[in-house]
Amino acid sequence: MLNVEEYFKNKEKLEGAYDFHTYKKNLEKERHAKSLVYAHLDKAKHNLAFVNQNIKSGNFQDWSIVGLYYAVYHAALALVAKKGFISRSHNATMIFLIKNYTNEFRNEELQLIDDLAITKKDATFYTDLKSERQKASYSTDAMFNESKVLELHKKSIDFVNKVEDIIED
Repeated sequence: MLNVEEYFKNKEKLEGAYDFHTYKKNLEKERHAKSLVYAHLDKAKHNLAFVNQNIKSGNFQDWSIVGLYYAVYHAALALVAKKGFISRSHNATMIFLIKNYTNEFRNEELQLIDDLAITKKDATFYTDLKSERQKASYSTDAMFNESKVLELHKKSIDFVNKVEDIIED
């Protein structure tokens, strides 16, 4: 699992990971990328709508977790696309967000308003939800109760809404 805490503390480690992902072409500048911003945002909302229906049925909590993760992931991809890039890796996407949408390494004149920045809490939520998604997808014994799904659902909606605010700014 990606330890986001390390990348918030260590700019050199963040830059090294960013350089690695650009070298491997997991992150690439793409001229058509900006046209994908709203497509990714729409896909995020589509996944949230799926989860809403699934929650109403009261079944398949594991698939709700999967849907929530992909809602958050597509919202993150929308932010990547907003900067003219595409990402081919879940970890590369988070590295990109930390480098481009946080206040950690910006000088004071360039600080973003926290409501329009990805915070350490947001990044940790992303990686924790990714871990839950992996359990839901691959484990034979990971069961998720309704309260856990509802908690992650609210946080996912908050993340997608925050991304939408950043995009609209």
